[in-house]
Amino acid sequence: MSDMVSESRSNAAEYTVSEISGALKRTVEDVFGHVRVRGEISGYRGPHSSGHAYFALKDDRARLEAVIWKGVMGRLKFRPEEGMEVIATGKLTTYPGSSKYQIVIDNLEPAGAGALMALLEERKRRLSAEGIFDPARKQLLPYMPRVIGVVTSPTGAVIRDILHRIADRFPLHVVLWPVRVQGETAGAEVTAAVNGFNALPADGAIPRPDVVIVARGGGSLEDLWGFNDEGLARAVAASDIPVISAVGHETDWTLIDLAADVRAPTPTGAAEIAVPVKAELEATLASLAARLRACVSRGLDRRRQAARSAARAIPSPDQLLAVPRRRFDEATGRLGRALSVAVERKRARFDQARLSPATLSRRIEESRRLTDRDLLRAQAALRAIAGARRAEFRRASEQLPKCVRAALARKRHLFESAQARISLRPLQRAGQTARERLAHAGRRHEQAIAAALDRARARLTQADRLLSTLKLSEQAILERGYALVLDGAGELVRRAADVRTGEVLELRFADGAAHALATGDSAGRPAAKPAAKTKATASKPPGGQGSLF
Repeated sequence: MSDMVSESRSNAAEYTVSEISGALKRTVEDVFGHVRVRGEISGYRGPHSSGHAYFALKDDRARLEAVIWKGVMGRLKFRPEEGMEVIATGKLTTYPGSSKYQIVIDNLEPAGAGALMALLEERKRRLSAEGIFDPARKQLLPYMPRVIGVVTSPTGAVIRDILHRIADRFPLHVVLWPVRVQGETAGAEVTAAVNGFNALPADGAIPRPDVVIVARGGGSLEDLWGFNDEGLARAVAASDIPVISAVGHETDWTLIDLAADVRAPTPTGAAEIAVPVKAELEATLASLAARLRACVSRGLDRRRQAARSAARAIPSPDQLLAVPRRRFDEATGRLGRALSVAVERKRARFDQARLSPATLSRRIEESRRLTDRDLLRAQAALRAIAGARRAEFRRASEQLPKCVRAALARKRHLFESAQARISLRPLQRAGQTARERLAHAGRRHEQAIAAALDRARARLTQADRLLSTLKLSEQAILERGYALVLDGAGELVRRAADVRTGEVLELRFADGAAHALATGDSAGRPAAKPAAKTKATASKPPGGQGSLF
């Protein structure tokens, strides 16, 4: 068995795991190149801390590992989500660290508009379950804001329509936060704008808006996809400033429309909702001022007339104070007699409660008598308890030797019974069983060694076939007409510049080896006295290179 293994090792070249993995990686990348794969995202947990994303694409029968590098993640028009059906474009490769093949994705797109709508409905359902769209969370708009914040593109027609409508209705301060309203970064920029308006201090250099308008013109579902961002919906729902959503036309709807405090049909409608009409306010204010003046005048007249009527019905001060004055005089007359009676009662009560030495002596004697009685009772009780404890101890002392003798007798009986049951026959049977188990284990060990050698021999044969198929073995290269050049130390010579004149070289061919003497220098110039040619001397190669043999 050992001779066979040694012979196999000597006939086939050994390769490292890294060499095999590298060969497979090159084969997969050369054969497949870039591919488009359609499948369902599985195992997605968001970008790693490094910015890369790792997940898998699967269908009903297979699974393909996938990776998106950090630079590609920033260019995607939408964020991948668990269970989403997508079309991935990328390059197939292998990962030697885990012996898996995978696709490195360069572009990712949903599998049609139906997939976008399904993803949108899934986000809507999940956010609704969290209460993001709850009407109880929505804030009331201020009736007359002082500053309005607008989040939109600074170059589009939307901002001009909003500014024009606000100037016509109620001119006030408008703060624009410029963002991109279309593309892969639109959702993140609008989210940052909403959070930025909320982070402004109330007394800072930039005034804090009282209302925020998020506006964009109409478009397709893909154009408005940035406003369906889950992070944007959460930011709008958590905003301390009321938010008006004016994205798209009347028939368009996004997640921000459901999360905002008020939805406007158009950006112009958002400006009309945010501010009232100044002329109408002035007219209303003038009418209310006139009504207020008339009401105040009529109210003063009614109260003046009521005060005159009440003054005529009020009695004079002498009439009001006559009855209290009489009650005071009667109480003053009774006060002297009441004080004298109270003093007499207190003196009599004090005389009755006055202490004397005889009274104290009687009370002390009574207390001493009660104390002596309680002391006698306590002594009698203590003597009774001590006698009872002494009797119990005496009984226990008498029973102790009997209990000890009975326990020793039981132990002796158990020992004799166990000794009688012990024999040599069970020990002999146990030894025989152990010998049989040992023999069985030896046979299984030999079978396991033989099976392991068969598996190793099969793997070695398979590896040899793989090397022959890929044309990677040294022998296959030499069979194609190449030769290895070795110096006197047995080291491989890779360049002509490393050869010295007069050096003995070894040429290794497919069927054997030959020796040669170098007669020219590294630059191709022949030596002054070339040595005689041998059988292994080669002709001068084309291109001006001097002969080495």
